[in-house]
Amino acid sequence: MASFGQSSGAIGPVDIGILAGKGSLFLTRPTLNTYTATREDLLIAARELFEVVESGAVKLQVNQTYPLKDAARAHRDLQDRKTTGQTVLTV
Repeated sequence: MASFGQSSGAIGPVDIGILAGKGSLFLTRPTLNTYTATREDLLIAARELFEVVESGAVKLQVNQTYPLKDAARAHRDLQDRKTTGQTVLTV
């Protein structure tokens, strides 16, 4: 099992003995900083991400845009859960 974020709350208790009994299964809680600890790692990951997006394998859906001058409003809307998906600030 891989847990990515906990926006809807903490995960309940997990009996790790069950994981072993079902064939050496494991649980992980990856964080971006683990994989991009150095600037070089970050640049490689960013380049690979942009290549995947440019290839069309991953499609990004921008649900709302805000002029840069309204960045404070964008932050409030994010904080107040008034946004979904990607939010982009424009010039």
